[in-house]
Amino acid sequence: MDAHDRGSTPRHDDPGTQATPSTPGTPSDPAPGPEASAAIPTPLPAAPDPDPRTGVAALSLRHQIGVALALALVAIAVCVHIGMVFLHVAPVNTVTRQHGGAVDDWIYPEFEQNWKLFAPNPLQQNVAVQMRARIRGADGGSRTTGWYDLSAQDGRAIDGNPLPSHTQQNELRRSWDLFVATHDANNRPIGLRGSLSETYLRRIAVLRMGREDALARGDVLVSVQMRSRTSNVPPPKWSDEKVSVQPVFRELSWWPVTADDTEGSIR
Repeated sequence: MDAHDRGSTPRHDDPGTQATPSTPGTPSDPAPGPEASAAIPTPLPAAPDPDPRTGVAALSLRHQIGVALALALVAIAVCVHIGMVFLHVAPVNTVTRQHGGAVDDWIYPEFEQNWKLFAPNPLQQNVAVQMRARIRGADGGSRTTGWYDLSAQDGRAIDGNPLPSHTQQNELRRSWDLFVATHDANNRPIGLRGSLSETYLRRIAVLRMGREDALARGDVLVSVQMRSRTSNVPPPKWSDEKVSVQPVFRELSWWPVTADDTEGSIR
């Protein structure tokens, strides 16, 4: 082999197999393999926008403090009310002896409690309050009306009424209960509340009389009289109990009607 053969690279006459010369100092970039593709980090998805605040959280700090104070006041009021009702229905104790007046002022008249629903012997009587009046006519003559059943009038107003008024349900009944509780068997008042109950019941009678058609133009209401009609509720057919169904009347004396009684009551 001569010197020319030892120091030179064999030539290739085939142009398809001829190597492409590379730029000195610049290595060739090989194609990335699978390992290289796996090493490239995948970008994380963008975090979603936070939901907007709603409810109390959407309020400012000042308004949140106001809401918290309002809730605290409501909670305190509820606790005080529950405590007052408990003291009202509880047996007499040291607290009610010392603060019974405060308890009554809280309870009456809107939150009165009783145990009639759970009484072992519930009310078994029907009590109807009735009235009549003496009227002086415009010609100077006097006449006496028949008895008006005021309780029956309230009953007809309540029957079928989904929202009966407090007056229709309780005014007449409570006024008669107060009268009975503050008078003896002879209808004499006991204490100051007795006279007050008479005035209250008389003004209710005058007010109801003003709604009737018994008063003509020029008539003057002179006096009114009240009575109660009490009858026992008959026992059921399967019961052997014997109860009298005859009504019992409690008739009061005639009460003269004053100018204060008729003010704003008579048409």
